[in-house]
Amino acid sequence: MPDSCDGVGEKSDFGADRKPALRRELGLRDLVLFSIAGLIGTRWLAAAAHTGPGSVSLWILAVVFFFIPSAICIARLSAIYPEEGGLYVWTKASFGEWHGFLCFWLYWVGLAFWFPSFLMAVTSMTSYAFAPQLAEDRWYVLPASMLLLWIAIGANLVGLRIGKWLDNIGGLASYGLGVMLIVLAAIVFLRHGTATPMHIWPKWNLHRVNFWSQIAYGITGLELAPVLGGEIRDPRRNLPISSYIAAPLVAAWYVVGTLALLVILPPAKVSPLNGITQVVAAAGNSLGLRWLILLAVAMIVLAALGQLSVMGSVGARLPFVVGADAYLPKALAKIHPRWHTPYVAILFLGLLASFFLIVAQLGETARAAYQTITDLMVLGGFIPFIYIFLSAWKCGVRASAISGLAVTAIALGTALIPTAEVHVWLFEIKLVGGTAVLIVTARILFMYYRSRIAMSTTTEQ
Repeated sequence: MPDSCDGVGEKSDFGADRKPALRRELGLRDLVLFSIAGLIGTRWLAAAAHTGPGSVSLWILAVVFFFIPSAICIARLSAIYPEEGGLYVWTKASFGEWHGFLCFWLYWVGLAFWFPSFLMAVTSMTSYAFAPQLAEDRWYVLPASMLLLWIAIGANLVGLRIGKWLDNIGGLASYGLGVMLIVLAAIVFLRHGTATPMHIWPKWNLHRVNFWSQIAYGITGLELAPVLGGEIRDPRRNLPISSYIAAPLVAAWYVVGTLALLVILPPAKVSPLNGITQVVAAAGNSLGLRWLILLAVAMIVLAALGQLSVMGSVGARLPFVVGADAYLPKALAKIHPRWHTPYVAILFLGLLASFFLIVAQLGETARAAYQTITDLMVLGGFIPFIYIFLSAWKCGVRASAISGLAVTAIALGTALIPTAEVHVWLFEIKLVGGTAVLIVTARILFMYYRSRIAMSTTTEQ
């Protein structure tokens, strides 16, 4: 097993001893739309508009110093290690088994945090169109989110042959929604001017600084497709190309989309949970096109289904690969005899996401719960990027790795700064304590399964 990229350019045999019974279903078009569906988050657009026009500068900074460097680093790593497992494989090859496991664990649990955070935003956005009073009512948001979660988990069991079409439709719907917002903003601007003075330099304060971590997190996602390397046709070629195609499309979507929302409504009137439906409703009323809200909701639902499919696929494949390495129960590496999917890993992810969804709601309003779980998700999702950029550094991608590491450090620090909606000490205890618990849990699991591997090896000898 290689522990560095000294052999860059040569075909890696890392993971060649694994023989997962998975089918190669994804081509270049599927990968581009997979990345768009995974990268574009309608809620980040609303959150950025709620923060104000200063968020446009934050998007641009994040694109230049994080998104582009991450695209370069991930393209390089996925070309060298195109196997199933992505960031887990890269970290394990570069830093050893413990670091590979820790990277996997934090990223995977971050995905489990992502599901409730995402579902809370989607149920809030869609309910706003029909029953605005339910948009932030946790007694509606919780059961509705749970229902959507398990619909997605069930649908993901049938595999990429079907699931990739959800990804494709979701990617197209996400981009279609952005185009609709831009067209509406252009019409509103020509008729009424802008609702928001466009002072794009951010006005800093403690609560606003917290949003920097969410901005950076909003444009993560290029690392998703490489996790499915064993199910991609010609991954060594198609993974880097898909990253370079998807990255500029997504960057433009976020920057121009945020401006579009602010043309239609001022920041104070844009909810971070259901801001897109608010904006479309306002534009529809202004233009006498009230049916537009129904079109927007349809696009949001299709985009949500695509993103749930993408995250569900990734969230199942990671424990599948780790289970195949015997660092998790081998049951997680089981393949369904009919659908050829890691069905045990998929079901386990659903249970974990359900648990976090319930815990996040305890003792808080829906908006405060959303903020807390979002920051937990950001912390869990960003720490693995330290490993990604350090792995890229070892593979010779120095400038991009330095830039990505700097932004990652800033994002991790700003995620610890509470917003106005939460109780400060409870917020810090949940974030710091929760992250510490994740790392300790990872160590306990790793040591336990490493001892079992050692015992098994001794018995065989």
